[in-house]
Amino acid sequence: SGYNFEVIIIDDGSPDGTQEVAEQLVKIYGPDKILLRPRAKKLGLGTAYIHGMKHATGNFIVIMDADLSHHPKFIAEFIRKQKEGNFDIVSGTRYKGNGGVYGWDLKRKLISRGANFITQVLLRPGASDLTGSFRLYRKEVLQKLMEKCVSKGYVFQMEMIVRARQLGYTIGEVPISFVDRVYGESKLGGNEIVSFLKGLLTLFATT
Repeated sequence: SGYNFEVIIIDDGSPDGTQEVAEQLVKIYGPDKILLRPRAKKLGLGTAYIHGMKHATGNFIVIMDADLSHHPKFIAEFIRKQKEGNFDIVSGTRYKGNGGVYGWDLKRKLISRGANFITQVLLRPGASDLTGSFRLYRKEVLQKLMEKCVSKGYVFQMEMIVRARQLGYTIGEVPISFVDRVYGESKLGGNEIVSFLKGLLTLFATT
């Protein structure tokens, strides 16, 4: 690619074989390119970000799902977009341009769209896709946001964008195709929806 990069894989003891695949990648590409940093149990997305940041040596961090729902081909577009506008954050969006979602049933699409719509109305965040996690951050910006964010689960990604706007960081967007995971189960259920609504109201009250 011409870019100096490292791939940091944080695995929280997931049952889908992520760690085994990562170990094979380390053998192929070497431990300087593929850094496997497993944790014994599921400790949450926010702490996974912090854990990964400790090992990141670059000025920019791209965060994506290890199940390849997020296609690596978009990373080059994220980098182009960042350079073009010198953005602090570049966020992948499923809801603009030729972005889209593949493999979701109608219920899941409605929940995602509904979550985004309600958030746009209440918080006016200035970004079109708030619940996705495929993003590029300046390292120091990600560190600052992690200090400010208090949410967990589904609301966490949304709070990252809302806090970024609050702190005056610039955000660019790149349309992406999201493909639902082929292996494993999606974790979105009734409890997540309730916690999302609670988190949304908390953000509304505090921003």
